[in-house]
Amino acid sequence: MSTKSWKLIAHAPKTTVQAALLAHDELDEWDFNLVISGRELSEERPQDWVLEGWFPTKPTNSETRALQSLFEGRAPLIAIEELPNTDWVSESQQGTPPIHAGRFCVHTPDYDPAPDLTNFVIPAAQAFGTGQHETTAGCLEVLSAMKSTGMRARSIADIGTGTGLLAFAAAQLWPSARITASDIDPICADAVHANADLNSIKIGPFPNEVTMVIADGMEDPLLRLRGPYDLLIANILAGPLVDLAPDFSGSVAPGGNLLLAGLLSGDQENAVRRAYRRVGFRLAGRLERGDWAILWFRRRKLI
Repeated sequence: MSTKSWKLIAHAPKTTVQAALLAHDELDEWDFNLVISGRELSEERPQDWVLEGWFPTKPTNSETRALQSLFEGRAPLIAIEELPNTDWVSESQQGTPPIHAGRFCVHTPDYDPAPDLTNFVIPAAQAFGTGQHETTAGCLEVLSAMKSTGMRARSIADIGTGTGLLAFAAAQLWPSARITASDIDPICADAVHANADLNSIKIGPFPNEVTMVIADGMEDPLLRLRGPYDLLIANILAGPLVDLAPDFSGSVAPGGNLLLAGLLSGDQENAVRRAYRRVGFRLAGRLERGDWAILWFRRRKLI
C-alpha cells in the first residue's frame, strides 16, 4: 500500500552505527514494526554510515529519543524526512541488498534467489539476524567452512537465534541433525516460525526440524535435555559470551564445536578467547569481517 511515511536519519561512523544496531537487538521493549537498518553511504566512503528508521506515521519526540538512545555517549543529530506516496516497508528494504556468505544467499522477498547457492528469504523488518550484519554473514561463512572439513553434527543449538537464520543454515548443512534454537526475546518466536514457513523449514522435535524455545542462555529444560551438542552457535555480544563460558563448556560434547560471534576484534576478542581457553576450548578457526571477529572453537576431548 502506498501512503505517506517518514524516515529518521542519523549519520555516524561505521562502528558507531553497528554498535547502535547491536544495542537495538538487545532491547526487550521495541516495536519491531518500526524498521531500522544501517548501511554505508557509498562504496567510495566505506567508513561513513547512516542509520535509518522507517515509520508509518510521523515520529513522535519519544520515538526520536528512542532512536538516539541506541547510541552510546553523544548521539548524532537525527534528521526527519517525509516520504510521500511511498510503500515504507519496500523503501526500508532498498538498503538491504542480498548477502552472499559461504554456501548461502540471504535476501528480502523483493529479490530473486541466487543460482547455485542455498537461498534464505528474511524480511528486513525484523530483529537481529537478517544476514546484513557482519557477524551473521561471518557465521554463515564459518558454518560453510565447517561443513567443507567433513565435520559431522547430530545435535545443534543456536543460542540467541533472532530470526532463526543460523539455525536454518545448520539444518541445510546437517540435515540429519536435531536442531534447537533459542532466544531470550519472546518476539523472536513468531519471527522464527514465520521465517521457517517462508523458507520451507520444518518446525518440530525430529531430525531436520527446528525446535524453538524462549530461554536466557542455557536456562531451559529442553536445551539441557538435548545436550551435549556437537555444535553450539552463539551470535550475541562479548559480555554475555564471557559470562556463558562455563555453561557452554558443560553443553558442548568433548570434541564438539562452538561458533561465537558478536564481538569486536581486539579487547573483546581477547577477553572471549581467554574465557573459553579456561574452560577447555581451543581455537580451531577465526574469521574477521570488518571490525568483527568470528571464532570457531573445539572442546578438548576427555582423556
